[in-house]
Amino acid sequence: MTLSPRVAVLAGGLSHERDVSLRSGRRVAEALRSAGVEVTVHDVDSDLVPALTQLRPDLVWPLLHGASGEDGSVRDVVRLLGLPVLGTDPRASRVAWSKPISKTVVARAGVRTPDFVTLPQSLFHELGADQVLELLDARLGLPLMVKPSRGGSALGVSLVTAHDELPRAMVDCFSYSDTALVERAVVGTEVGVSVIDIGGGPVALPAVEIVTDGPYDYDARYNPGRTEYFAPPRLPEDLGRRVGEVAVAAHRALGLARVSRTDLIVDESGEVWFLEVNTAPGMTETSLFPQAAEAAGHNLGELYRSLVLASLNA
Repeated sequence: MTLSPRVAVLAGGLSHERDVSLRSGRRVAEALRSAGVEVTVHDVDSDLVPALTQLRPDLVWPLLHGASGEDGSVRDVVRLLGLPVLGTDPRASRVAWSKPISKTVVARAGVRTPDFVTLPQSLFHELGADQVLELLDARLGLPLMVKPSRGGSALGVSLVTAHDELPRAMVDCFSYSDTALVERAVVGTEVGVSVIDIGGGPVALPAVEIVTDGPYDYDARYNPGRTEYFAPPRLPEDLGRRVGEVAVAAHRALGLARVSRTDLIVDESGEVWFLEVNTAPGMTETSLFPQAAEAAGHNLGELYRSLVLASLNA
């Protein structure tokens, strides 16, 4: 395989996270070009299949956030074209994309995850919203996290600290998904742990500690100023290693490939809790993956080029 591969980056799409995807795609393309890689960037629209058919790149790197980008469907289409794709295969992508399923899989592998229930919007209405909310409060207690069962960038996610906040949280959640995941909120230090595999198996990058004034929502994630990051995190050395081990365990249990980011909470007792995993982590200027890579001493262009070459040589 040539040391100067041609890479097609996919960015954009029609999800709620389109802008983030475009920013991720632009940043990765710039970094790859700085490392001598030939890159083209493509939106996901009716021009994509003809463009890839004509171009025949050595590798396609989807940097798509949201449904079609992370549920495996775009990866399936690229494979139908006979082109290799960087990252997790379509089947494992579908498992990771579903928060309830991914939580169940990692729990079976011995990773702790907060207790949760899933509520389709239709069932929520059929049984009566008030009665279901009472059951949630009684069964899981407060505080609670309400989030879409699929999706990213904290869209539709709410922290509920009082019973009268639940109805609004459910409405916000159902704006982004027809199924809500309601889980017991864990209080502690929030970290994101990125995992890479450039040929020797999955390895955790330094965790990034997230400190924000208020919820770590969409605005806090992508608009500088609201959130402070610490990479490596301000954790004891043994806990720093432990969160990396948990992220790698989740990566392996879910059958992920090349790159992922796992979101975790470390509670006051030092217990590490799995929240969710992302197979297409953001690569913007405020995203956790680039911060972790730089904290580990990686040049982003060279690291991304290594991921490309490892994918082609697998």
